[in-house]
Amino acid sequence: MFLAFNVQSREDWLLENLLVFILGGPIVWLFLKGYLSLTSYALVILFSSLHCIGAHYTYSLVPYDSWVQDLLGVSLNSGLGWQRNHYDRLLHFLWGFLFFKPLSEFLNFSARLQGRPLVIFTFFTLIVGSTFYELIEWVAAIVLGGDLGVAYVGAQGDAWDAQKDQALAIFGSVCALICRSWFNRGRRV
Repeated sequence: MFLAFNVQSREDWLLENLLVFILGGPIVWLFLKGYLSLTSYALVILFSSLHCIGAHYTYSLVPYDSWVQDLLGVSLNSGLGWQRNHYDRLLHFLWGFLFFKPLSEFLNFSARLQGRPLVIFTFFTLIVGSTFYELIEWVAAIVLGGDLGVAYVGAQGDAWDAQKDQALAIFGSVCALICRSWFNRGRRV
């Protein structure tokens, strides 16, 4: 909640958190009804917390490099040769990675999917969700225009930003799928 104060841009903060406001209640309801495990709920809270940090600063201005320098004495961006702020890219990867388990639990409950159909449907639902978000960004940038549209999209001059964000969400989902397979090896899940 403290991340709602002294934000970089109030308008961008509201835009960034619109989906959190819409989906927060249903996610809490799913947890309270026992449809999501404690682990899934923790993953959703972790993602939401990291998202709130991004919304607080605007994603392209999150000072993660300064935090790493203060903590370790080295610049992450310089060490990796990065010219832009990659906090948004991290969150796109984490969308695919952290939401795999909660979404699969929800689909198991709501659609009674299991086994391979559950995994496939979870994977493609995450990709569609990521694509839908990129389309929302695109429409918002057109409708809002100006500095607010640029801040919301956060492309930072990268013409391939949406495609890279999509690729990271897919990669995150693949990593989650690999982790799921590894943890469930020997069991039929």
